[in-house]
Amino acid sequence: MLRYVIKRLLMLIPTLMVVIFIVFFIMDLTPSDPGTLILGERASKESIEALNDELGYNDPFLKRYFVYVFDAFRGDLGTSWKTGRPVITEILNRFPVTFTLAAGAILIGMIVGIGLGIISAVKQYSLLDITGTALAMTLASFPAFWVGMMLIVLFSLKLKLLPSFGVGSVSHYILPWFTTSCVFIASQLRMTRTSMLEAIRMDYIRTARAKGQTERKVIMRHALRNALLPVVTILGINFGSLLGGTVTVETVFSLPGIGSLIIDSIRMKDVPLVLGATVTLSTCFTILMVLVDILYAFIDPRIKARYVKR
Repeated sequence: MLRYVIKRLLMLIPTLMVVIFIVFFIMDLTPSDPGTLILGERASKESIEALNDELGYNDPFLKRYFVYVFDAFRGDLGTSWKTGRPVITEILNRFPVTFTLAAGAILIGMIVGIGLGIISAVKQYSLLDITGTALAMTLASFPAFWVGMMLIVLFSLKLKLLPSFGVGSVSHYILPWFTTSCVFIASQLRMTRTSMLEAIRMDYIRTARAKGQTERKVIMRHALRNALLPVVTILGINFGSLLGGTVTVETVFSLPGIGSLIIDSIRMKDVPLVLGATVTLSTCFTILMVLVDILYAFIDPRIKARYVKR
């Protein structure tokens, strides 16, 4: 098992190199240069060119790419062209907000989505099944910015129960959490329901019932555990995508997260900051996928047995 984990972590290196190359290439095609951004358009051409030379911007593309890759794997993500501060500092200032938003949203989506999925599978075609599925699909069909604004109007402007912007306390995250979790509730419900229906029809479920086990133990201990693999996969993918895909929610609720940082940096062509944030999110996503694979072994002993030496 340890060998498998090390192998997956080593695969992170070529993955990050490809991600860096793609972002590096796209940013290189955009107009403007760091000298103009830092010194301003009124600066002389000589001073702008001198600064570009100092930053290595005038070097060939591949040289700049490999220099950045080498520095990135040493933990140096460069310095922001706009603020002059280390990129890692800018990211660490924003990352807790994005992580808190993603973790809270995925937790709500997991509890509600998996719970409704189990009920829908056990009570197939019942009123609970139809109502829960219809409600989840309806919430998922609304754009996140619309759901966020409606929640602001209701709970902030009308009822004055929750703040509508900023960070500082748990209350500031409640509306963003529910706004972000709407889509993932539907995906978790669909996947849990489908997996549970397949598991419930298996022979070992009939055997467990024939042995006289209670229905609750049959569902929770036998059916759910065997239906969790695809559910955990979707959960990991959703969590990873949330880390870099909360731009809309961060904008609606004025949250200073990674998503809004990347958008602002792209507009200002702050290449080091865009690359640093992208590399950070890509690393987090890849590590999450490795953790999901490791979790498989604890859910299904047959997977763990493949990596045990005999």
